[in-house]
Amino acid sequence: MPVCRWSAALAAAAWLSLAPAAAEQSWFLFQPPAPNPSPSMDRGNMPADADIYYSTPKATDDEVNFHMTSRRTVADPTHEPPGTLTVSTRLRRLFLSLPDGEALEYKIAVGRQGFSWKGKAEIGRKAYWPGWTPPPEMLARDHSLPAHVDGGMGNPLGARALYLFENHKDTLFRIHGTNEPRSIGKAVSSGCIRMLNADVIDLYGRVQKGTKVVVE
Repeated sequence: MPVCRWSAALAAAAWLSLAPAAAEQSWFLFQPPAPNPSPSMDRGNMPADADIYYSTPKATDDEVNFHMTSRRTVADPTHEPPGTLTVSTRLRRLFLSLPDGEALEYKIAVGRQGFSWKGKAEIGRKAYWPGWTPPPEMLARDHSLPAHVDGGMGNPLGARALYLFENHKDTLFRIHGTNEPRSIGKAVSSGCIRMLNADVIDLYGRVQKGTKVVVE
């Protein structure tokens, strides 16, 4: 069963320390600090979406390095209607189609050989600093995995998760953040689409439940 690979190698301090090293990689686009596009962790400020949840109030967006982003505006190569998400596993890019023939482009990590999936889906659930529970199949492959990890910088799902559904059923594939920023641009996951935490927070604020997702 396709699921996201566990890694707890990078704790919060170690993750943040990667920013200088990442600056040397030309594919990162560093921008001046922008206002946090996401609501506070305070329950009263959560978006009005019944399927949004978070697992721990200890995880905050203040821990995210918003300078580390790959987002840029490009001519839309997908020809999909505005509001559509298109995942190009070949290019290792995610596109959010905009009006006037433009799109927001984000760098992503994709599934390694044997763990990829292609097709059409929709966002069936949105998760805010999600917790992660390895499924039985993953625990069977790796007995060192914990039974559960609360939301936070060390969580492999990162700051946000978008759950992909097909015909109203969970595909078990997600678009989510990561605690391994150096994996972005590679084919390393167990099928899920990884994004930089700053990027997935930005995308999370732009899409809703029911958003069409094309994986090709």
